[in-house]
Amino acid sequence: MSDAQLTARSLELLLGAWRTSAAGYQALADRIRLLVLDGRIPIGTRLPAERDLAGRLELSRTTVAAAYRQLREAGFVDSVRGSGSVARLPGRTLPLPAIGGEGMLDFTKACLPAASPLAAAARAAAEELPCFLSEPGYDPVGLPHLRAEIAERYTRRGLPTTPDQILVTVGAQQAIALIARTFLQRGDRVVIEVPTYPHAIEAIRLAGARLVPITVSAPEEGPHRLGEQNDGWDADAIEQTFRRANPALAYLIPDFHNPTGATMSPETRERVLAAAAGHGAIVVADETTAELDIDRVGEYLPMPRYADATSPGAPIIMIGSASKTLWGGLRIGWIRAERSHIQRLIGAKPATDLGTPIIEQLVVARMLPQLDEIVEERREQLRLGRETVHRLVAERFPDWSVPVQHGGLTAWVGIGAPVSSALALAARSHGLLIAAGPRFGIDGAFERFVRIPMTYTPEEYERAFTALAGAWAVAANEPVPYFDQAALPSVV
Repeated sequence: MSDAQLTARSLELLLGAWRTSAAGYQALADRIRLLVLDGRIPIGTRLPAERDLAGRLELSRTTVAAAYRQLREAGFVDSVRGSGSVARLPGRTLPLPAIGGEGMLDFTKACLPAASPLAAAARAAAEELPCFLSEPGYDPVGLPHLRAEIAERYTRRGLPTTPDQILVTVGAQQAIALIARTFLQRGDRVVIEVPTYPHAIEAIRLAGARLVPITVSAPEEGPHRLGEQNDGWDADAIEQTFRRANPALAYLIPDFHNPTGATMSPETRERVLAAAAGHGAIVVADETTAELDIDRVGEYLPMPRYADATSPGAPIIMIGSASKTLWGGLRIGWIRAERSHIQRLIGAKPATDLGTPIIEQLVVARMLPQLDEIVEERREQLRLGRETVHRLVAERFPDWSVPVQHGGLTAWVGIGAPVSSALALAARSHGLLIAAGPRFGIDGAFERFVRIPMTYTPEEYERAFTALAGAWAVAANEPVPYFDQAALPSVV
């Protein structure tokens, strides 16, 4: 059981605008249930005493006691002698459609279908595979010719790179976890954007680090070009955060940020790197979505002055992936860093992985020389997705707001009311899986947002928005049924 205890004030902040037309105790119980299901009240956390919570919420103690009693009866709270009321998950829950089951549309995955050259590349890789069968097959570093292709792409973008500065990983997620485990010690502070990619939060927490949030907002409306003002980051606040927290590392998504779609301007990048350098922090730049532009055809943001052996500044570790541009089923990622950092990462990698699949590396190595053409194909797919999302939001939900995004895979949609978790839960019964806004935060915030991928077909969007319309009526007016947290899908 967790030793965590939730104060009445903390629970009040998590509850937000919880009062509905339902009876007071019912609305309170429903909201606490959602917080437990969403993970914002961790299992094993001791809830506030009835008297304390009643005083904080200006309710009668009888109302709070009735809410706790309903939670106990539903299996969301245990009464433990000496510990009060402790959050838990019920052993049995209401039946729900299986994730990815027949008829379910999964919008928790912001990913495109396989790039058109993949099938041919896979056949050619299979023919090439026999050349490697006499070897053990355990490849902890990456095939030399694949590392050379990756290094050459960085060089063409303006960052001279050699193959020994590249480490191939099993997807970008392994890269994030490996960096956290290698360069962080328990108790270290890590600057991280909010909202951000949720599995990065999990990997950094598993390394024992303490999260220090900085805010990134969706791009503002207006005619400004990509990378100019209003980029979504507050450079002054970031500099203050580095001075106050003295972090060991910063994890950032500077290009087509997940989930907001924002892109950091060159000026902000330089200020972030200078702030990190002043405090000896490593900057981890997650570039998994960096090449998925829609509007900047032929226009790349200048590479910042990334530190290497000949230039002073903050150490930079860059993460890339084939999964976003080529296909999610190709679990190939990579890390670009200075040689000394790559050597440390190579030494740490066998603790969780003895080798990256050879056949998938061969496929990616054959596709990277075609990446410019593939990106053009992706641009058209994403442009259509963006236009369809904007159109359907305007038609079905005129009070919602969709930000400007010049690329990336997702739209960070403002829904105008703090009911994102309820909307995501209700959508399941209408055949749609979608990621609620708080899934991308660290403190239960972002209930007024929902992430909508830009990667589906117009027909799939019609189905999804019909489901959202049905779910919206439920989320705005009625409590939603609970479900097994183990059935929550991963967010990609």
